Amino acid sequence: MPDELPPQFEIDLPPEVVAGNYADFANVWHTPAVFVMDFVTLAQPPREQDTSDGERVAVVPARVVSRIRIPPEQVFELAKALTQQLEFWEQETGRRATP
Repeated sequence: MPDELPPQFEIDLPPEVVAGNYADFANVWHTPAVFVMDFVTLAQPPREQDTSDGERVAVVPARVVSRIRIPPEQVFELAKALTQQLEFWEQETGRRATP
């Protein structure tokens, strides 16, 4: 009988997770079985450095503050939820997200 009933999730948010983590950007990658999102924050100011082939680059030290793994099926739900929340944010603030 439980398989026939619609699920109603009771989600627990542990106190140590309530504050969350700030991230400057996210890096997304996948394997055949999972999508991985690494949320990253800048750790130090950029610095100039020479590469092995003599090019100058700006090295930006950064640190992963959270890694989230989700099944491929959940990626569609996440994309829908992000789109919906972005639309709500645009309506509430009168601003458009910059591309």
